[in-house]
Amino acid sequence: MEIFDAVIIGSGMGGLVSADLLGREGFKVCVIEKNQQIGGSLQTYVRDKVIFDSGVHYLGGLDEGQNLYQIFKYIDIIDKLKLQKQDVVFDKIGIHGEDIEYEYAQGYDNFIAHILKHFPGEEAALNAYCDKIKEVCSKFSLYNLQSGDDFNEKSAVLEIDTKGFIESITDNPRLQAVLAGNNALYAGQADKTPFYVHALILNSYIESSYKCIDGGSQIAKYIAKNIRARGGVIKRNCLVKRIVVEDGKVSHVEIAGGGKIYGKQFISNIHPVQTLEMTDSDIIKLAYRNRLKGLENSVSSFTLNVVFKKDSFPYFNTNYYVGKEGHVWDIAEYTGENWPLGFAYFMAPSSKSPNYADGASILTYMRFEEMKPWEDTFNTVSNVNERGETYEEFKIRKSEKLLDMVEEKFPGFRSHVKSYYSATPLSYRDYIGNGDGSLYGIVKDYKHTLKTFISPRTKIPNLYFTGQNLNLHGILGTAMSAIVTCTTLLGDDAIIGKIRNA
Repeated sequence: MEIFDAVIIGSGMGGLVSADLLGREGFKVCVIEKNQQIGGSLQTYVRDKVIFDSGVHYLGGLDEGQNLYQIFKYIDIIDKLKLQKQDVVFDKIGIHGEDIEYEYAQGYDNFIAHILKHFPGEEAALNAYCDKIKEVCSKFSLYNLQSGDDFNEKSAVLEIDTKGFIESITDNPRLQAVLAGNNALYAGQADKTPFYVHALILNSYIESSYKCIDGGSQIAKYIAKNIRARGGVIKRNCLVKRIVVEDGKVSHVEIAGGGKIYGKQFISNIHPVQTLEMTDSDIIKLAYRNRLKGLENSVSSFTLNVVFKKDSFPYFNTNYYVGKEGHVWDIAEYTGENWPLGFAYFMAPSSKSPNYADGASILTYMRFEEMKPWEDTFNTVSNVNERGETYEEFKIRKSEKLLDMVEEKFPGFRSHVKSYYSATPLSYRDYIGNGDGSLYGIVKDYKHTLKTFISPRTKIPNLYFTGQNLNLHGILGTAMSAIVTCTTLLGDDAIIGKIRNA
């Protein structure tokens, strides 16, 4: 019977980086993935010969020496990735029905200068805003690849409210909306989102902003090569049904079809609630299970992937966030009549045609409650089950409404469209594994910061969590979560120094 040093459930970024880091520490690891394709939100899919990303639309912190760069350098993938640095202006913020585009630029001086063009009297506000972002980021040791986490130091900034802070530095409602304009990056909520979430995410893009040429699955591919090169095993199409606890520790997991995989340490990269539902043990108290179950998950997404006619629509190396006036903080609170209240627009660079776009991904919020008629269906590449005619009609109806809004932003857009494909919260649920298709996992709340921080430790001594529900989502956030999990499991934070000095 083979016993692995570490068994990792789920091959999202947190799981893959955990496996890679532990492999470098001499662990024999086994990664278990329920899907045909590894990578979680790193997965790509092809429609009409065009590659689309399921989650990685752009990456921050990748200039030499920056935090994600150092992580990628340590795990030896930075020189292998096909990356394109975005234009100086990486995001454009638009108000639906208006022609003005407010620009987010790389580098803090550029960032201030570009926004100042539209708000010439707001220099003090913009300086205060950027200074606060930098101050908040400085409090997070791991984010700066420093050892030691002084919670008292950090606690001073955890309870700042994003919307409240922005309103405290300027009373110009348009500037307030512009500074929150790309909050779809973290599903921002007016009464919840802590400023540290806003700061950590936005800072990484202001520092540097990149896209993956031909899709983000290359990140998963190269990390998987590293894992296998050190004797690690990756099992795909392998669904964990039960985490089995014997004598106070996890001994093995049971997989669909009746197999068992044994290990000494276990890391779950799937949602903590789903993890505990598979773990039958009195060691995990009911109060803890209920506390996790009671936490709110972020909203899900309706994604429209558009394939353009060949050499038809010019490629631009910037992203767009467009919202209806007055709705920057409540785009997820749409009604059936006014949906969508906004959208995010991304184009992935292609090695085939640098001057023209192969396709575009357009995302808007969709609540899982809209999936009620089809919530009992399950459909993936390795488990094909059609959801029926009414579902297809629903998707077409929503796609057309979203295209109408995009057409208003980019007149003539429809004339360039060859075909389109859509994904709903059910697609996210079935492929990524969150019970409700949540984009970013557990919602962080500045009023209850401790409640929404999930420790990598569980009460079972050899079962750990990793992934977006720990501290932050996104490629950077989940890579950081892997570092947190591995340093906790190993009992020291030497890995952080190795990454910093790579």
